[in-house]
Amino acid sequence: MMSTGELLNIEPQELQFPFELRKQISCSLQLSNKTDNYVAFKVKTTNPKKYCVRPNTGVVLPRSTCDVIVTMQSQKEAPPDMQCKDKFLLQGVVASPGATAKDITPEMFNKEAGHHVEECKLRVLYVAPPRPPSPVHEGSEEGSSPRASVSDNGNFSASEFSAAASRAFVEQYEPQDKSTENTLVDGNPFQISV
Repeated sequence: MMSTGELLNIEPQELQFPFELRKQISCSLQLSNKTDNYVAFKVKTTNPKKYCVRPNTGVVLPRSTCDVIVTMQSQKEAPPDMQCKDKFLLQGVVASPGATAKDITPEMFNKEAGHHVEECKLRVLYVAPPRPPSPVHEGSEEGSSPRASVSDNGNFSASEFSAAASRAFVEQYEPQDKSTENTLVDGNPFQISV
């Protein structure tokens, strides 16, 4: 998905981080200047201690692009339901011809001073980190056939396959699955005590 403002195209609209604990993760944005003007930009975030943005201000030359790298600092614990409420704001303004990053001032982005500031909000999404054996579906049917022949009835490979499939499913739909998982966990002690 792409955000198309008058000055800049921003791609993607969502910063997707393959979340892993105690790991620094980077994600890139591409800004495309679709005008014949020099366009200055500035990136802001609701959680500045958590992210490093390079460059966080800059100038995109006419009809050209600029890559911005957003790096999330390593996190000690996973957020509940893998949800992230952090947001980014990207502001763009027309700069004077030949402008460079050194010419950018906070005043340029001051809407109250009458400047036309284009703003685009970007949200942050955590996605499941890529697993090395990614072709779960093909691999578990063909790959596990030697192991299945050990327990000749074949049930083993079928259950293994469904376990692998459900694991992939949980990662993709984290929020919904977490809630059903919790109700099951809550229900267990009750069943045991009866």
